[in-house]
Amino acid sequence: MRTDSRLSRTLHVLLHMARHDGPMTSEAIGRMLGTNPVVVRRTMAGLREAGYVKSEKGHGGGWTIAANLAEVSLLDIHRAVGGPRIFAIGSDHPNPDCAVEKAVNEALEDTMREAEALLVARLGAISLAELARSFDTQLHARGSTTADTCG
Repeated sequence: MRTDSRLSRTLHVLLHMARHDGPMTSEAIGRMLGTNPVVVRRTMAGLREAGYVKSEKGHGGGWTIAANLAEVSLLDIHRAVGGPRIFAIGSDHPNPDCAVEKAVNEALEDTMREAEALLVARLGAISLAELARSFDTQLHARGSTTADTCG
């Protein structure tokens, strides 16, 4: 099963942007992520519509953070990039006439609903500012003062 990495990749970009002097172009972000700048622009468009980033065209333009990092949660970013449902486990062919399938589906649905509620609550409780502080701590532990440590 292929994983959806939009959230982690977008958070990666946002942390770099938060610690980068000036705008970052779609081309630079694309190189960092190993993807096409068009994909970057498509992803960033959702963040722009939500008010988390802004973009400037032309020479010296690019993407910059437009929101207070303390006011944006991981769940906000997940929703802005059009992330998939948190869990995709379920029945392919529900058969309401089968007592076994009905019992299995009820158990799975209740369990998945509880697990999803916990994950959504946790994602909603973590701000971008908390991630940025953790990132800064990692840089300090390495003895580095620059965000250009990867990609």
